Amino acid sequence: MKKWQQRIRSLLMEQFSLPSDVVMEMPRITIIGHLHFYIENHQGLALYTNEELRLKVANGFVCIKGHSFVLKMMLPKEIMLEGTISEVLFLNQEGEKKE
Repeated sequence: MKKWQQRIRSLLMEQFSLPSDVVMEMPRITIIGHLHFYIENHQGLALYTNEELRLKVANGFVCIKGHSFVLKMMLPKEIMLEGTISEVLFLNQEGEKKE
């Protein structure tokens, strides 16, 4: 069933020129220097501390590490983080680093 859904999504992207991040439920991430992190199309906040932000995405989690974090904006599908960003990791469903 999942393979069939991916085929439909690919067809929609090709035929209607829809952006892949929207059709495939992928996050869109923008990083400005090492001070700002902006993500669209996440599925919820899993963890927030002064040194780590973990967001649920379609295939696992996005983990941002650093220090002096401040959430500048938080909407249902968007977050803007400010602080010193040292690392961005993509984790699987179990929270383990993807290879």
